[in-house]
Amino acid sequence: MKENSGMIYDDVEKCVDEVINYVGKDITFSMTLALGKPVRFINELYKRAKKDPELKLKIITALSLEIPKGSSELEKRLMQPIMDKVFAGVPEFEYMKDFRAGTLPKNVELFEFYSKAGSYINNPVAQQRHLSSHYTHVVRDALALGTNVFGELISYREINGKTMYSMACNPDICLETVRKMRELRANGHKLVIIGEANKKLPFMYGDAVVEADAYDIILQGPNFDYELFCPPKDSVALSDHMIGINVSPLIKDGGTIQVGIGALGDAIVSGLILRNEHNAIYQEILEKAGIKRRYEKLIADWGDTGTFEKGLYGSSEMFVDAFMQMYKKGILKRKVYESIPLMKLINEGKLDPDSIPLDIIDQLIEIKAIHKKIKAKDFEFLTEFGILKQGLTYDHYTIIDENTRYFADMNEEKNRLEIRKLLGKKLLKGTVIMGAFFLGPKAFYKDLNNMSEEERQLFAMSAVEKVNQLYGGEELRTLQRKDARFINTGMVASVFGAIASDQLENGQVVSGIGGQYNFVAMGHVLPKARVIIMIKSTKGSGKNLKSNIVFNYGHCSIPKHMRDIVVTEYGIADLRSKPESEVIAAMINIADSRFQKKLLEKAKKAGKLPQNYEIPAEYRNNTPQKIQALLKPYQAQGLFPQFPFGTELSALDIKLAGAMKGMKALAKGNILKIVKGILKELLRPIPNSAQPYIDRMSLAHPVSISERFMRKMVVFALRNANVLHSEQHPVTMSNRVEAK
Repeated sequence: MKENSGMIYDDVEKCVDEVINYVGKDITFSMTLALGKPVRFINELYKRAKKDPELKLKIITALSLEIPKGSSELEKRLMQPIMDKVFAGVPEFEYMKDFRAGTLPKNVELFEFYSKAGSYINNPVAQQRHLSSHYTHVVRDALALGTNVFGELISYREINGKTMYSMACNPDICLETVRKMRELRANGHKLVIIGEANKKLPFMYGDAVVEADAYDIILQGPNFDYELFCPPKDSVALSDHMIGINVSPLIKDGGTIQVGIGALGDAIVSGLILRNEHNAIYQEILEKAGIKRRYEKLIADWGDTGTFEKGLYGSSEMFVDAFMQMYKKGILKRKVYESIPLMKLINEGKLDPDSIPLDIIDQLIEIKAIHKKIKAKDFEFLTEFGILKQGLTYDHYTIIDENTRYFADMNEEKNRLEIRKLLGKKLLKGTVIMGAFFLGPKAFYKDLNNMSEEERQLFAMSAVEKVNQLYGGEELRTLQRKDARFINTGMVASVFGAIASDQLENGQVVSGIGGQYNFVAMGHVLPKARVIIMIKSTKGSGKNLKSNIVFNYGHCSIPKHMRDIVVTEYGIADLRSKPESEVIAAMINIADSRFQKKLLEKAKKAGKLPQNYEIPAEYRNNTPQKIQALLKPYQAQGLFPQFPFGTELSALDIKLAGAMKGMKALAKGNILKIVKGILKELLRPIPNSAQPYIDRMSLAHPVSISERFMRKMVVFALRNANVLHSEQHPVTMSNRVEAK
């Protein structure tokens, strides 16, 4: 194999032949997480391993995206029509099908450093092969495990007459991997780098753009232009919206934000949009919830409740649809630049990126960003960022505009005034976000693909070694990430402020640490930055209801000495720089009131709170009913929708899915209620209002006892969710929930 040649193949079988012939039959194949996997290549490589037991294949990756199937027959009937529509044309990973079925051959091993939350619970093989690596350490660990083949999904387009490639959705670990594998190759290691090019993948800029010779082989052609995996939107409960409202006043206008994927990410952005577009209602909700009164000093010192005049900049390993929604709504608009002097002037209020001041050259000379006698390198800087207009040329201390020459010696006042005629209108090469990978619904990919190239360049993609930490560019990244708010999710929080987000106390890995530690570390290092960890106050229901605020827990992802701000649906706990007793009191204040008494007793017993301490009266009514009473009236006005940014599900699908989810939760907490309820349904006729749902589940004409029983289960689920009582007119499949 001719290494680093960028050979184009349209035959994946031939490509795999080349790889096996070159590296042999002991292959450790690594690929990045989520969308950035070369599906056709890994499927063919895995196919070979299944056929040939002498081929030893290790797969190192994370978040192998799977099309949801449903575990029970009812779930399958509910989900299959939705999945057929949402995932039409999306190829699946053959190794994951076999892994789930328990039929992965003995010569194939799968190692993952991150997985969908809860998807590997009680799976011994997955638990034993989990790689506990920070996102920024993954490349090191994968290479230490013997990676000799690497592959990723890429995009391509013609730029200035040359085909260029983009790491697009996943420069995250790919930039570093390619660089380090080249270094290893220079020392005699046999390694192969594969790119699988897909036209449907949005071509992204920033550091993601590379030339063909970054890869040994590029798989390219119609067979590789398959549909992209596009996870549907999660529904956002009222309690999630309340967490978003509690987070929203902690975000400072003109600052930096990081959010993740899922319901809580959407809830945060929904809250910020409410703050920006309906500020009077927003202020009213803050008043009614007691947020402004309880956290007046915290908001005054660190946050804001006004509209976003300056806007936000995104710095996030995940570039998700929530950022796109902020961009569309004019919130994600603060531009940053890859220039220390420009960022200094912008942050000091001396330079408006949209209106270059006449004295900009004088300012740049004063801070020693350029020389008084403008050199060629200075000229390149000035034209690159649009400080000088486009179309100029430089020749030995002279700047040429068509036939007119301007002297570049700024020691002369006349020259300083003359050069003002050459100034541009606004700065160029600004970006509103730097992300390491993206994943989202179909509409998200469509938005990116439909943008002009100039607009898409606002969304820069880079490596996690750059996005998730400060090392190597501390001064610039500190200037860019001013007033940063790193917002992450945890599963459980102790009253001491320690967070468990990736693993249960019995050792079962729920997901993986990902980049959480990195953002927490940055939040403590960057000036005027804060770390906000969101915790849902409870989990489960009925007899299985448990508090996610606990006295202590047998595992922590973020230790208590890195505690900062914790937010639940019941409020904000500001833990930074506080003594232990104040931390514990603040955490109990945001716990569900059904568990506060026990937490208080344990804290007193341990000598952590004074024996005469009492929870303030205003924090003793932390109940779901309180949130319902606050937000339901606004929901009736169209605020706080279940899907703030739209969904491909029909209105019927949404109600049916909610009812089935409620019955599943009930089964864990009160199985007796389900048994009694279904027995009652067996003696009742099918309500007319249930018929559309029965039709949707293909149970209108049951042909077996099993189907008759399932039909009654569906009716019970609908009745339990109060869907039947609220239906006055049949819901049809044509009813769609549109994004506002």
